[in-house]
Amino acid sequence: MRLVSVLSCLLMFPLLGCGYHTAGTATHLPPSVTTIDVPIFQTNVTNYHTEVAFTKAVVEQLTSRTRDRVIEGGTHHPGAATLNGTILTEVYTPLTYNSQTGQSSSYLVTVTASVLLTDGAGKELYKNDHFLFRSQYQETADLTSFIQEDGPAVHRMAHDFAQSLVSDMMESF
Repeated sequence: MRLVSVLSCLLMFPLLGCGYHTAGTATHLPPSVTTIDVPIFQTNVTNYHTEVAFTKAVVEQLTSRTRDRVIEGGTHHPGAATLNGTILTEVYTPLTYNSQTGQSSSYLVTVTASVLLTDGAGKELYKNDHFLFRSQYQETADLTSFIQEDGPAVHRMAHDFAQSLVSDMMESF
């Protein structure tokens, strides 16, 4: 009976390495990557300069969550990994309305992006052709003021998008 218990414990020991880890420690990046170049995201949407806010937010997230040097603007450095992104869609859907004014008071924002991270030799490290981001935002004004170029809502959305993207890119869950 004791032998069975010992053997059971020994057989279960390899299962302890089940893949769980402290958040922020797992990465898809090889140790040889020390620099990440992030050119301005491309865009297929009509919202003016949204791609600039999204790129800046991704750079900030990478800077705060990796030990790598992050370069914004697409200045190619030999051996640097490159993160290219394209915003494919950006949809604002009204969720709730103010019954007195008839204006929307909250929106569901859905962004789809294509993202590719390659190492200095062009080897694919991460790819997601349909990265989907959704979040709900409250607003007291109309949709037009919600999506203005430098509005706080766009910056909140860019920050939330970047957190979600970098987590998806860096974590091995």
